[in-house]
Amino acid sequence: MALLRLSIIACAFLLFFPQTVVRGQPFMPPSPFPSSDGASIDLGVAYTLMFVALLVTYLVHPVDTFPFNLF
Repeated sequence: MALLRLSIIACAFLLFFPQTVVRGQPFMPPSPFPSSDGASIDLGVAYTLMFVALLVTYLVHPVDTFPFNLF
């Protein structure tokens, strides 16, 4: 009988204790939205890498070996 009573008290304590802890905490406002979501940074890195690839391609392949006369 004592074990049943102790288990009921323990279950009631575990059910109601989190509510008392939450009520004692101050309200936290939601965090602000991030100023950049990372997509603009990724886009900047992608454009930079494409520009570097274009520059390296231009430097590796001289204009004299191009079969067409553009200029």
